[in-house]
Amino acid sequence: MNKDNISAILTAVAVISLITGFGIYFNFYVNTSQSYLQQKQLEDMVDKSLIKSGDLITVKLNKTAFTSIDKSGFVKAPELTGIDSYINTANNQPVKLSDIKGKVVLLDFWTYTCINCIRTIPYLNDWYDRYSDQGFVIVGVHSPEFDFEKNLVNVQDAVKEFGIKYPVVLDSEHKTWDAYSNNYWPRHYLIDSQGYIRDDHIGEGGYNESEKTIQTLLAERASLENQTEITFNLNKSMLTNMTSDSLDYTNLSQNLSPEIYLGYSTARSPLGNIESFQPDESVDYKFDPNKTSLEPNIVYFDGIWKNNKDNMELISDDGKIILTYYAKAINIVASGNGQQVSISENNRSKIDTDNHAIDIGKDGNVTVDKQRLYNVGLYDDYEPRSIIIDVKGKGFQIYTFTFG
Repeated sequence: MNKDNISAILTAVAVISLITGFGIYFNFYVNTSQSYLQQKQLEDMVDKSLIKSGDLITVKLNKTAFTSIDKSGFVKAPELTGIDSYINTANNQPVKLSDIKGKVVLLDFWTYTCINCIRTIPYLNDWYDRYSDQGFVIVGVHSPEFDFEKNLVNVQDAVKEFGIKYPVVLDSEHKTWDAYSNNYWPRHYLIDSQGYIRDDHIGEGGYNESEKTIQTLLAERASLENQTEITFNLNKSMLTNMTSDSLDYTNLSQNLSPEIYLGYSTARSPLGNIESFQPDESVDYKFDPNKTSLEPNIVYFDGIWKNNKDNMELISDDGKIILTYYAKAINIVASGNGQQVSISENNRSKIDTDNHAIDIGKDGNVTVDKQRLYNVGLYDDYEPRSIIIDVKGKGFQIYTFTFG
């Protein structure tokens, strides 16, 4: 997700990948071309010098190759700043990059309702399990998109739900985000043992390339400590059970529906209702149930909804949300106090379809009682679908639709 212009992320990533063939955002570097070439040469050298034996790969270390790299084209990683709280640190005490200097660090900017971030977490967890005993550290920088994501308990719950073991710091006022001139969720920086940023990756994907960089930086660290070889065990992978029908899986080559924001200050497309957005007003939206043609990726409402800056809030006792989209999975970021939300796809209830959404009960209902992302549609294939979300209970708030 992009804080300023969400639609730019696909273009940005595509252009970057086209130019470099690698997940590096070059504007961050001083001497981009030379830095990239040196980094790529090191990774190629490590790749050619490794020896495979079953699940083990051993890299024979050439210290000269690592010490001869010119790091003047790389920049030092800014220190963490303006952090509110700490999760998964010793006694929840502060942690700084200076405290872990000498290790290879992956700094991951994320927020807990971002589906793009959620889908990267299994890879981060896997890398942490695989490499943490060899001098590798991950620090998750939680920089919220919505105000409710500043809530420590909410983030703690998400960290537990996602199985995150590495430290997470709460950057609620975006101080560290600004220090890195960041503009995207997720975005990760790989920092070498001397504190230089060696890789800057935006968005999902590129996991094999990122892991190769991790291995290269760990090999460099070992070489600088006068080790002659380093061995990685690839048998620890937790990703082998990820299937195409998993929420964590998405085919990035599919032309998915774009993320849809529903606050009047964040929306990037109009509503399908003629009443449209009316800032800070409670509007009685009318939807014609006999309407047979819905514009795709445009949201229609029925009922009385208040137009808030970053969400739509149900004021009447019941209301509906209607959307036609293209994806395998559909999610909503929503909050409530126990409202029952029923889901129907293509005019059929959940029990009459192959929808195996995570957050829908056997009765076809979702209980919205927390401020989080809810998966309301999950299928085995990609195709156009229409969803009707029937909400019972005023106070329900919906922020975004996301897809996978």
